[in-house]
Amino acid sequence: MKTYTLDQVQDELIGQIGTVSRDIFEYELQMDLIGKAIKQTRKERNLTQEELGKLIGVQKAQISRIENNASNVTMDTLLRVFTALKATVKLQIELPNLNISVG
Repeated sequence: MKTYTLDQVQDELIGQIGTVSRDIFEYELQMDLIGKAIKQTRKERNLTQEELGKLIGVQKAQISRIENNASNVTMDTLLRVFTALKATVKLQIELPNLNISVG
């Protein structure tokens, strides 16, 4: 029986690092993790979705969508959610001729 490394299996099933399919998978995974972190933190702060929504000026349904799929939300809304949850946000952008850090 032939054995495979985790990297080989990921490359085969998801796509190799740097390919469009792998980039999409990684992005969706990160957005899913952000949504789960928002939900967990909201619960730790004893806030309902409705209460968090009122704090940032959106409906409960928008909070539910963010927690289940953070990829379909504006940066402004995400920052308002993090501010309401008292999170520290650090943003770092690296381009060939420019580095920006905010936070």
